[in-house]
Formats: sequence, structure tokens, C-alpha cells
Amino acid sequence: MYSPVNKRIESTQNSLVKHWKKLVTTRKERDQTKEFLVEGFHLVEEALKKPELVIQLLIREDIDIPSHWMLPIIEVNAAVAKEISETEQTQGVFAYCRQPQHEVKAQHEWKRVLLIDAVQDPGNIGTMIRTADAAGLDAVVLGKGCADPFNPKTVRSAQGSHFHIPVVREELSNWLERVKEANIPVIGTGLENAVSLDEMNPQQSFALLVGNEGSGVDPTLLSQADHVVKIPMYGQAESLNVAVATGILVYTLRSKQ
Repeated sequence: MYSPVNKRIESTQNSLVKHWKKLVTTRKERDQTKEFLVEGFHLVEEALKKPELVIQLLIREDIDIPSHWMLPIIEVNAAVAKEISETEQTQGVFAYCRQPQHEVKAQHEWKRVLLIDAVQDPGNIGTMIRTADAAGLDAVVLGKGCADPFNPKTVRSAQGSHFHIPVVREELSNWLERVKEANIPVIGTGLENAVSLDEMNPQQSFALLVGNEGSGVDPTLLSQADHVVKIPMYGQAESLNVAVATGILVYTLRSKQ
């Protein structure tokens, strides 16, 4: 049915299956191997746009796939597909991938960057990566305490943006030094001594610093911001979801140039 099928796996005890299962369930396995698994037709299509990152495609035996999926394919039975799936109703297609790596020298060319401090929910992280991608930012930097960008929930929420925009993990204090040396303004989010977002003009370059769902940006990091902004609330809600707030901020601050 598939071309080229180079292997068939029928046992959930197979060593590769156990490895894929660990990639789905444990951050340690993902961190140590620099690999991850994506699931579903849409995410596999996005992965195939970067074929150098795809190690193998894993296809359930009863699934028909597009003719252009010509990378090495492992055919699996329903039991194996269920074992490695993170969703209740799996589509039966997976891509076993290397995590994208980004050279430091390229980072000096990034002019619009989203800096995320200790956001713990994988869905929020994925949505923020997707939003940064949609808004044409150059990169997303995840600081200490953030959810794993390659958690299956993060990957699913990002909807393929991992393959479009650099996502790096680094101490945010290092990044703040780097962007300040490049004369890129740091715009932090907070309530104390903050200006309303509607008073800010679009920026050709910026580093937007957003923080934890409950406690916001670490005060030590926020003290290094050139500007602190807050989103005006016109109704009775006290706050916005961090991913929603990030979308409003990014699209308000980003110039069209």
C-alpha cells in the first residue's frame, strides 16, 4: 500500500516502539535524544516541509497516505499506533523527528523576538509559538520554568509552527543582554509603573517579555525592560489568558515593515 515501506512492526514491546512511547510521555527522553514525535496528517505535512528533520514516517496499516510522502516508512498495526498516540482518536500517521537546532550566529540577526518567562501550560506555549509565527516574529525564546516546547500538547497547539520559526531554550537574562547590545528595545508586561498598550507605537524591532500565568514576569527580568506595558481592560475581567494577551501585544507592537 505504501511506497517505500521498509519495515513493519506489530509488537508494542519492540524497542523502537518503546522509544517512541517515551518521546511522547517523558521530557527526559526528548531532551536526551533531541527527538520528538508528531501525530496527525496536518503536523506530518508540516514536518515534511523540513525533510531533513524527519527520521521516519510511521503509518498504521489501514491508512492511505498521499503519494508524495516518500520518506522511509514503517508500517505499524493498530495496537502499536494506539501505544504511541497521545490523542483519543488517532489518525494513525506519525513523523519521528529530530528537534530543530539553531546556530548562535543566526540569532544575532533576529530583530523581533518573543521572550517567555516561566509559562507552565503546554497549550499556552504552543499557542504563543503559533502566534509568533503568524505575526512574522524571528524567534521564540523560552526561559527557565517554561513547559517543554516538544511536549505533544505543545506541538499540537503550535500546529506545525515548530517547523517554521526558531524556538530556543535559554536563560532570559542572557537574551536581555544580547538584545540590549543590539539596541533592540525590551518591552515587558506588568501592572506597576506600566503604560497602556494603546499608548505604544508599532516597532520595527522589539523583544517582548511575557510571564507566568499567575505571577507574571520575574521582577528581576522586568526591571531590565525599557518599557512596561499593560493591556487595558474595558470589562470586568481582571486579566487575560497569557497566550491571548501575547497575541494582542504582538500584533499591536509589530510594524508592517
